[in-house]
Amino acid sequence: MKIKTTALLLTVCLALTLAAGSCTSQNTNSSGASKILLTDTLARQVEVTSPVKGVVAIGPGSLRLYCYVNGIDKLVGVENFEKTSPIGRPYYLAYPELANLPIIGNGGPNSTPDAEKILSVKPDVIFADSSLDKAAADSLQAKTGIPVVVLNYGALGTFDQTAYASINMIGKVMGQEQRSQAVVEYMEKCKQDLGDRTKAIPDNQKPSVYVGAVGMKGTHGIQSTQAQYPPFVAVHARNVVDETGKSGSITIDLEKLISWNPDKIFIDEAGFALVQQDYGKNSSYYKNLAAVKNAELYGILPFNYYTTNLDTAMADAYYIGKSIYPEQFKDIDPEKKADEIYTFLNGKPVYSQMAKDFGGFKKLSME
Repeated sequence: MKIKTTALLLTVCLALTLAAGSCTSQNTNSSGASKILLTDTLARQVEVTSPVKGVVAIGPGSLRLYCYVNGIDKLVGVENFEKTSPIGRPYYLAYPELANLPIIGNGGPNSTPDAEKILSVKPDVIFADSSLDKAAADSLQAKTGIPVVVLNYGALGTFDQTAYASINMIGKVMGQEQRSQAVVEYMEKCKQDLGDRTKAIPDNQKPSVYVGAVGMKGTHGIQSTQAQYPPFVAVHARNVVDETGKSGSITIDLEKLISWNPDKIFIDEAGFALVQQDYGKNSSYYKNLAAVKNAELYGILPFNYYTTNLDTAMADAYYIGKSIYPEQFKDIDPEKKADEIYTFLNGKPVYSQMAKDFGGFKKLSME
């Protein structure tokens, strides 16, 4: 019987790990403090003392996920990159007070955590991004004596179970499990809604689509695209790039776009200026594209800024859905939906500022 009971407990723990990204336990002592043992996204066992009074979130995307769950409450410092490059990140627009927090390191892609500066603000826990491997996370934890919990957005970046697990880990550590569960449920509700509106449409009744000027470690022109582009996947769009059998960021030959000749083209507005510059040099090329000739060129907000802004990707999916399938999305005002998403995840409606910075949801003209 004892063996069976042990096996059952292990099975339950494994199921919880797959569902929430961690298997946790918690013990409370007489002073009211408790120890939370969890398994982070690198399968590291991490022990955190609760309640947590101070936090830092380092590396691409960690601060964003933290803000979704806990706002800026209990943050004691931020990376310099967050202060010097705030554009395109709705959580920073919603919480400009982040600029007043002490600097805990340079931050930015491929940066190394600054253990000394992190120690200077005395956090109780460090949330880090998946650019840290196990050895680097263990090293930072050893240098600082502070628990390091590594988060991850997963392969998809949007509507991804690994991202959900990371959000739930933040909730567990911060005593905000109800909020973290609500965040995950909201994202899943949006995913379900987007899918339900479009899943029954036959492929032969869908216009072909393409997304260009997709950001990838900087801005790029129309030839920068993505297979299995998350907002397209969410609305079952017929992405011409998917025929390559690839996934993720791709740079195509410009002649390939001519041969695909998609019905509708969406442009990541962070790269639209480059597209316009190219049009000025080679307007005849663009005039051969049906989407340009038929005024089926649409601007979308960039969501790849210091890893994926899940909120903006979700908002883009609704605008894309409305642009491809107007009948199925006739009840949706994309700008209002964007602000609903931004408000739920960040506490403030920031679409107008995003539109000011990039252009917003609208048809584009090359002229």
